[in-house]
Amino acid sequence: MPLPTQAIVDPHLLPSIPAPSRKQAESLVRSWGFGTVFTWRDGPGAYYPPHMHSGLTTHVILSGEMTVSFPDDDEPRKETYGVGARVDVDAGRRHEVWMGEGGCGYVIGE
Repeated sequence: MPLPTQAIVDPHLLPSIPAPSRKQAESLVRSWGFGTVFTWRDGPGAYYPPHMHSGLTTHVILSGEMTVSFPDDDEPRKETYGVGARVDVDAGRRHEVWMGEGGCGYVIGE
């Protein structure tokens, strides 16, 4: 049974929806038009300093947590995302990322 797209997009629905499988998440990200799709895992406490990408990227969380901040925003804040969440980062938007205590597994679309 396919995972409803809304489950990935709306973090308020996450507590009642099971985690997508890697295969489901990769298929879903491809259906959104991303040409490069892969799964990645970062260890506990991994950190990516402020950086940007040349194109839109999306991340679908499979396990653990990811916290993202956009330091160039007028009022930067850290937002934490858990299993099932979709995190999009616009092309050229500087961001930094922290992984949770248990690390984080996610599907990336570029």
